[in-house]
Amino acid sequence: MKLYYSPGACSLSPHIVALEAGIPLQLEKVDGNAKRTESGQDYWQVNPKGYVPALRLDNGELLTEGPAIVQYLADLKPESGLAPANGTLPRYRLQESLGYINSELHKTYSPLFRPATPAEVREERKDYLRKRYAPLDAVLARQDWLLGDHFTAADAYLFTVTNWAKHVDLDLSGFPALLAFQKRVAARPKVQAAMLAEGLIK
Repeated sequence: MKLYYSPGACSLSPHIVALEAGIPLQLEKVDGNAKRTESGQDYWQVNPKGYVPALRLDNGELLTEGPAIVQYLADLKPESGLAPANGTLPRYRLQESLGYINSELHKTYSPLFRPATPAEVREERKDYLRKRYAPLDAVLARQDWLLGDHFTAADAYLFTVTNWAKHVDLDLSGFPALLAFQKRVAARPKVQAAMLAEGLIK
């Protein structure tokens, strides 16, 4: 399988999940601005949506959307515990967490990366993000991981998205449990391996 990624983008989440599950992936870096892959392909021809992540399956099919990709990868190695079994309430809790991160956090960051975004919009989006981080901080004050006592795909996604805060000057100092969570995830060997591979750490 091949993962199309951009360093530090939301594609870091499935990269982490694959490494945590012990699933070998071929990596293909994508220039998000030029829409070209490292090997020179027009990325629009690879993924008509134009963004990462995209996962080329062994049968040639393309799977897109981070929350779908991390669940697919986790289900290939159920013993990894990265996603609870299908049909169980814990699985719906995973989907609940992935959906919340996707809609309330991930997309709210998007305008903060655009230089043309007006200052007042920037501040409104930052305020919104802090409101949406508050319930997650409350959960992480009670337990180490979003779903309880072990690391799952939802934690990989939250870590990836929250890493963006420092790039957009979002102050998260009011969320000590969230910041402690970020440090816990960053210390995981497979997370470090993914970040090293993407050139995010040395």
